[in-house]
Amino acid sequence: MSKPIISALFLLFLLAGCSARPVPQSHEVKRLALMLEGLDEKIPPDAAMRLSRDLFLETAHLRKAFDPVWEPHLNNFLINTGIKKKGLCYQWSDALYLAMTQKHYNGFDFHAAGANIGRYWSEHNVLVITAKGHPFGSGIVIDAWRDPGRLYFAKVTEDRQYAWKERKDRLPIEADTLCR
Repeated sequence: MSKPIISALFLLFLLAGCSARPVPQSHEVKRLALMLEGLDEKIPPDAAMRLSRDLFLETAHLRKAFDPVWEPHLNNFLINTGIKKKGLCYQWSDALYLAMTQKHYNGFDFHAAGANIGRYWSEHNVLVITAKGHPFGSGIVIDAWRDPGRLYFAKVTEDRQYAWKERKDRLPIEADTLCR
């Protein structure tokens, strides 16, 4: 084979690998469910598991709707230049917020959160889940944008990449404001 053909095949292989869509593993669903259950001793295990499953299912739905590229900042560039229509971090977090609040989980509160608010190149928005009535800082970050279409979750206080702040100015989110 000639060098240009090998280079083209390598590039095709590389790009195909980048477009693979992650499939949620049952251990990830269980790990998130345990974290949600751990927010308060009053949260039943089945409620935490249902919320965890719904978060992963909604993320999979959004992955199809937003069709993200492998690198989130490149994804934003494509959206901001009009090549793609949707998939900015606030659109992921707003869609997750709306989907979860419509299901009426009694033991949980849902919060819009942001980091680097007002900084064009580094602002980031997520969903934070707390036990009902508990403070924002005790919650769990739910982020489907950071690793496009793969659900990232961690305690607010343990996310080393961002310093989260509650964004009450972004609530309530209405369904007609979403780019779906």
